[in-house]
Amino acid sequence: MHDNAPAYCLWSLVIVNSAIFVLFAFSFFRPQTQRDWRSFGAFSAFLVALFTEMYGFPLTIYLLSGWLQSRYPGIEWFSHDAGHLLEELFGWRTNPHFGPFHLLSFVFIGGGFWLISAGWKVLYEAQTQRAIATTGAYAYVRHPQYVGFVLVMFGFLLQWPTVLTLTMFPILVFMYVRLARIEEREAIAEFGLTYEKYMHDVPAFIPRFSNLARPSKQDAAGPR
Repeated sequence: MHDNAPAYCLWSLVIVNSAIFVLFAFSFFRPQTQRDWRSFGAFSAFLVALFTEMYGFPLTIYLLSGWLQSRYPGIEWFSHDAGHLLEELFGWRTNPHFGPFHLLSFVFIGGGFWLISAGWKVLYEAQTQRAIATTGAYAYVRHPQYVGFVLVMFGFLLQWPTVLTLTMFPILVFMYVRLARIEEREAIAEFGLTYEKYMHDVPAFIPRFSNLARPSKQDAAGPR
């Protein structure tokens, strides 16, 4: 069963949801430098684009409406429930909010926000000591906050994929990788061989199983 009532042009919901999640992300990330604001701004743009299609104007549904209606004629594609495209395309015909993709999205979104918050705490403490961040999340990946942003965005894509956010996602991932490389060059210039050893021991974005199996090292912070 679907709620077949039109669910768009709800601009107040676009504004409220965008504001809530942007402020929520701000409280976890707490940008300080110009580079921080750039990465946070790109993430915020992703959220605004997402909620604009979720509640405002369903651009993706309009673009795909001919194909969707011919392939899945029994679905009211301009209802809110039908906007959960993955649930519909894979045949989940009950409430999509309890579908597998929607539930899995909460894991990625929650895990991403946790990683952003955990990384910021370690980073802040280390920056006050002018040291390299190697404890907590930084013991497993060198850029946990950027990884967190990517996980949150991927979670939202599972929940509500759109043409615009699918286009933005690889661009933002590329941007975060580029920012990470810039920060690493700066860290090498400041910390020299100490940071190069850290780079050798800890991967940039995807943790090694061997690192997950051991306790985090004791030290303090460096780049995201």
